[in-house]
Amino acid sequence: MSIELPDAAVRALIERRYATPGDILGMHRVGEYLVCRAWIPDAPQVELVAIPSGHRWPMRCLHPAGLFEWSAKNEVAFPYRFEVVNPDGSRQAYEDPWRFGFWLTDFDLYVFHEGTNYRAFEKMGAHPRTIDGVSGVHFSVWAPNAIGISVVGSFNRWDSRRHPMHRRNLWGVWEIFVPGAQVGDLYKFEIRGAHGYLEKKADPYARWAEVRPKSASIVAPEPAYEWSDATWMSQRTGCPWHRRPITVYEVHAGSWRRHPDGTWLTYRELADQLIPYLLELGYTHVEFLPLAEHPHDGSWGYQTIGYFAPTSRYGTPDDFRYLVDRCHQAGIGVIVDWTPAHFPKDAHGLAFFDGTHLYEHADPRLGEHRDWGTLIFNYGRHEVRSFLLSSAVWWAHAFHVDGLRVDAVASMLYLDYSRPPGEWIPNRYGGRENLEAIDFLRRFNEVIHAEFPGFLTFAEESTAWPMVSRPVYLGGLGFDFKWNMGWMHDTLEYFTKDPIYRKYHHGALTFSMLYAFSENFILPFSHDEVVHGKRSLLDKMPGDLWQKFANLRLLLAYMTAHPGKKLLFMGGEFGQWSEWDCQRALDWGLLDFPTHRGTQRLVRDLNTLYRSDPSLHEGDTEPEGFEWIDFHDAEQSIISFLRRRPGTREFVVCVFNFTPVPRHDYRIGVPAGGMYREVLNTDAELYGGTNVGNAGAVKADPIEWNSRPWSLRLTLPPLGALFLKPDNSSSSF
Repeated sequence: MSIELPDAAVRALIERRYATPGDILGMHRVGEYLVCRAWIPDAPQVELVAIPSGHRWPMRCLHPAGLFEWSAKNEVAFPYRFEVVNPDGSRQAYEDPWRFGFWLTDFDLYVFHEGTNYRAFEKMGAHPRTIDGVSGVHFSVWAPNAIGISVVGSFNRWDSRRHPMHRRNLWGVWEIFVPGAQVGDLYKFEIRGAHGYLEKKADPYARWAEVRPKSASIVAPEPAYEWSDATWMSQRTGCPWHRRPITVYEVHAGSWRRHPDGTWLTYRELADQLIPYLLELGYTHVEFLPLAEHPHDGSWGYQTIGYFAPTSRYGTPDDFRYLVDRCHQAGIGVIVDWTPAHFPKDAHGLAFFDGTHLYEHADPRLGEHRDWGTLIFNYGRHEVRSFLLSSAVWWAHAFHVDGLRVDAVASMLYLDYSRPPGEWIPNRYGGRENLEAIDFLRRFNEVIHAEFPGFLTFAEESTAWPMVSRPVYLGGLGFDFKWNMGWMHDTLEYFTKDPIYRKYHHGALTFSMLYAFSENFILPFSHDEVVHGKRSLLDKMPGDLWQKFANLRLLLAYMTAHPGKKLLFMGGEFGQWSEWDCQRALDWGLLDFPTHRGTQRLVRDLNTLYRSDPSLHEGDTEPEGFEWIDFHDAEQSIISFLRRRPGTREFVVCVFNFTPVPRHDYRIGVPAGGMYREVLNTDAELYGGTNVGNAGAVKADPIEWNSRPWSLRLTLPPLGALFLKPDNSSSSF
């Protein structure tokens, strides 16, 4: 007997717009009848096979497109599979996707739609599973406005007829288990929407993806990497990072080094080559420009599509884990850039995902960055919050990264960011603040810090928004550190001036101390400062060849001495001449020249000094860690200050001469008598300088100066910095 299906249901199934195929396919009880239906396009004949008995029954063809049915009265449900019988008599076993039920629970769906599922990656996306001895892959996707969705891929010849997905609820999560699919298979979701919308989309939760220009997602294995970084992870948990040294080497993985033929280094090759370099130069952390999958090389990763997938340009997800693991074993922290501020419009990505503005706002006054040609997340939508917060947790959980640097925070905070009047919509109070984004950023910091103690978050925030790096419970945004963009801009602006004019801009140096402790700052000379016609750090410097290098050494020393953690983009450490180009490696051949080797050696010694002397790092975020000696000498363009170790009498004297004129018999006041060792002089011949200095040490005179009882008579090198440390055995307070 045939249990009649409405013609409309059959037609919708054939046209791939039946939203709940699991309601009619598979085995069901219909009144007194047990009914089993198979949907196997192009099958000429199908039999139902009982497991384990092997008893079989022919199935009736309900529609030649591939719909078959079997029914029996008063029968009890049983495990089964189908067999396709071909015209030549051969048979092909077919496991029915609808025999295995659904994986997502009502609770999973509830917290996802509530915006509080911070581990949505555990079931969303593609997950290899074995159910009742049958291996396959479970697929799920959120697309509430889709009419029908099929998962297509290498496992079904990209045929959208074969695996229609089932919509679980009104809020639009779809799922299916595909027997026989496996790790390494390519796939996408073919989405049908209103008004004829049809698009193949990459999986938003994909953990692995093809290398551009291809755009399919790849079924990744469940994480099973055997980590060897337990010691690092344990120590990280209780580390007081605000009082620890943090000196970051910022890296674009595709252009740090390359093979002679121009191809990229892999994650594993980076582990072999980058880690020894970081150790040699004394960096505590490496920060990678976004490694999440992205379609356009020229975006440097900042136009992300795969928020859960390390880019396949350099290897597999496990290859990236290997790189992080090796860094941790070497005592190096790993920070990655994360981009929740915007995403690109590529057709296979998040944009217009189900034929509607799902992840982004529909109104371009809220949903588009016209400067960048990208779209803005709808932070007020609960499912978008679950998606982004799960992405952040995934990088910490699955890859053991130690921090996320959140890109373009200012663009998230302000509704009128880079928008003329009339092209933005005020918030409900009439203001310019993006209330949903603010709430999202606070929740992000609360979640990531609660789940991963010792994890660090960094905000690239270029405005005077208050309390960016203060706890949420005090009204802040909750970040650990904020990039000090004002200090970076003022400092580089000052250094580009010819020294003869610097006395007129002295305030550009001293102004930063008015706000240096209003946030927990990191001082960034980042990739953004060496592209788009801004020139490299070395090429920004004025003067002849010698002065350019001396200025660069002075700049790097000034950053080391100034309160705040440190960040330097690759190439700056040896004086790259040309602007950074993401399509080619750094000019490593420059290290054949003594001036470039000397600059690199200086960076190594600055990092070593900064890390080894608590006076230079423990007070990076505390007013007690800094004290002016003299900031008034604009005429000679000289400043001097103390870096102090809070709660102790330990200090380092830091003196900077920003002109190419040596200053002899220059006196500064100091807190104590005794001998002062010259622990670093940027004009040392070792670094490419002229060896003007103080013969390694100078004794304090009992002459009051700068309101201090003792003073040093110094020789200041041209365009040079001095770091002096009192000899504890001879000092007197």
